[in-house]
Amino acid sequence: MALMNVDLGGLSMKNPVTVASGTFAAGREYADFVDVAKLGAVTTKGVSLNGWEGNPGVRIAETPSGILNSIGLQNPGVEHLKEHDLPWLSGQGATVIVNVSGHSVQEYVSVIEALEESPVGAYEINISCPNVDAGGMAMGCSCASVEEVVGRCRTATERPLIVKLTPNVTDITEIARAAEASGADALSLINTLLGMAVDIRTRRPVFSRVVGGLSGPAVRPVALRMVWQCSGAVSIPLLGMGGIATAEDAISFMLAGATAVAVGTANFADPHAAADVVDGIQAWCEEEGVEDVNELIGGLIC
Repeated sequence: MALMNVDLGGLSMKNPVTVASGTFAAGREYADFVDVAKLGAVTTKGVSLNGWEGNPGVRIAETPSGILNSIGLQNPGVEHLKEHDLPWLSGQGATVIVNVSGHSVQEYVSVIEALEESPVGAYEINISCPNVDAGGMAMGCSCASVEEVVGRCRTATERPLIVKLTPNVTDITEIARAAEASGADALSLINTLLGMAVDIRTRRPVFSRVVGGLSGPAVRPVALRMVWQCSGAVSIPLLGMGGIATAEDAISFMLAGATAVAVGTANFADPHAAADVVDGIQAWCEEEGVEDVNELIGGLIC
């Protein structure tokens, strides 16, 4: 059997598959369908310091080959994660990546500080959050703000920092390089693309905040392109995501330069999706005579 373990910026994973933040809660809800310890890691839903209520009104709208969401990063806060979810995940034997969210640079730092004594393998820093101290622009949209938040998070922990990039920028490689220079150990990409939906009967936007995040197979070609671009721009590992639903999808991301992949929207349609991707990669490697899954990383011929 092919060796499946990978190293994602210092995080040892038994296989290259995790789940995308916000699509798997903290794993407990999927436990009837998936052995969470079988996954390379479980990535939690985004956690903030004191909890957020999320957005009012409609939160999910289906689109061709995908979904739009306007959840607003609803979560009960870091103390709830520490008391309820992390002990359960630890008891299951799962490797844990905690997705960290904040409305200010200090909030990111405070969340990390609160988790430093907990069983966490790595932090995924969601820099798509709006920075209220800077007028609401997403932190990941400028090199200066990326450098500030990543640099501050870097001083708060020695654990692996995975910085999650937004695709809603002019040049994602500039942002990738800024994150790497500021201390990121790995990058995850992509987060959702901005989109919107309209109710033609009411003549109003479907979402109260007008725009939402597009995910699912519809975004996969864009995500794949951005992973390939960033693989040539930085030397740190990449966690690829965006419409991955099958082992074939996952392998294409690894060939484009990803060290590991995350299954996201597919979990909503099939709770077995992430585990099936693990099995599918293993089977494909055996069929193709690949002895170590790391052989796939960056193996694209072009």
